[in-house]
Amino acid sequence: MFKDSKELAQLIDHTLLKPEATPTDIGRLCDEAVRYSFVTVCVAPCYVEMAASRLKETAIRVCSVVGFPLGNSSISVKIVEAMEALKHGANELDMVINLGALKSGNEGYVKNEVLNLVNVCQKAVLKIILETGALTPEEIVRGARWVLEAGAKWVKTSTGFNYPGATPKDVRLLKKTIGDRGFVKASGGIRTLAAVESMLKAGASRIGTSHGVSIMREHLGLKDQAARSTKRSS
Repeated sequence: MFKDSKELAQLIDHTLLKPEATPTDIGRLCDEAVRYSFVTVCVAPCYVEMAASRLKETAIRVCSVVGFPLGNSSISVKIVEAMEALKHGANELDMVINLGALKSGNEGYVKNEVLNLVNVCQKAVLKIILETGALTPEEIVRGARWVLEAGAKWVKTSTGFNYPGATPKDVRLLKKTIGDRGFVKASGGIRTLAAVESMLKAGASRIGTSHGVSIMREHLGLKDQAARSTKRSS
């Protein structure tokens, strides 16, 4: 499915958002991102400046989160959080949508929230987390449509906290809803190469996972096996 390992790595946001993560852990995350050429590291807001400094001589981008993981901060707080992350070096932001507003059908609030973050992130990639594990199919479709109508281009399945993570079914539904007008990031519970491939086949353009290293090792191992098999048969 991938022409080389770098193509796979460039689809992965190498993620560490556990609340107990230490600076040492973040340093290791950044070093792993360099080793495998992941497209981003995704870290909590308090570690953005550290990650940006550590990766400043590389092409690896820094992603952080807004309103994470519950999504029920006020719009004003989310704006400030986004501005702080960008100021300290974030290139991409993943914002958790207000789930209560989405589930209750409050279109105005949801669109206003997304539009405000779009305005803040004019030079950064903004992904909106719908938390699909907490939503019905109808709510997933509604959320994706509102996100696009408010000006954002990326919808993300899950935080990986509190609710079930990404499923190929939900990714397919998101991609069917947004079509070529936007992109889908699948995250939450993606631990194997097979899971990555299933999400990409369903329509995802980016994978968020804390298992990036083991996925890359699995892929490299399969490549080595294939190379040895080809050598034996020639």
